[in-house]
Amino acid sequence: MTFFAFADAITWALLALALGAATTFSVLAFLRPRRLFFWLAAGSLALALIAAATAQGPAPFGLSLLASAGAIAIATFGGSPAAGTALDLAMGGTVAPGLHGGILVASRVAPGAPAAVVPEKREVLRGGLTIGVLERLATAGAIVAGYPEALAIVVAVKGVGRFTELDAAEARERFIIGTFASLIWAAAAGLVAHLVLR
Repeated sequence: MTFFAFADAITWALLALALGAATTFSVLAFLRPRRLFFWLAAGSLALALIAAATAQGPAPFGLSLLASAGAIAIATFGGSPAAGTALDLAMGGTVAPGLHGGILVASRVAPGAPAAVVPEKREVLRGGLTIGVLERLATAGAIVAGYPEALAIVVAVKGVGRFTELDAAEARERFIIGTFASLIWAAAAGLVAHLVLR
């Protein structure tokens, strides 16, 4: 075995280990939200990306299927902790959570209402967890399948669906930060499989 063949075998093995670790830590970060699990998943995903980008030659038997399944799992489960971490870093927990997974913002006060009227709170961006899972599943699936143009459809559907809830500044900020973090995570996971399948 030549040196290059040996180095390639090590790279593929490292990729498989990194994918396994990223999948495990992504699922743990989703089921048992702990910042450590997320950072371990992020580090493992970065290592898998580097290994996939530097690997030469065809992937060993079964690794393509493992990479595709792992990428979908990493994207689906790890994106929620990624979005949560990004929101915590950006907003510092300044927005009150709602009962149904959304956030509480002040209700709109009608023009001409007395200044002493204190607006009630309403919950917006409900169902974000479910929408995020579907968004990441579609994003990673599109990249693995080699059809990144589908990302425009994912973003458009999400934007249209949430348009009426984005009148409050807190909702706009959370929507943008959470969506970008979620999409970047899913795209990175999908890219690993795409590189393996190339």
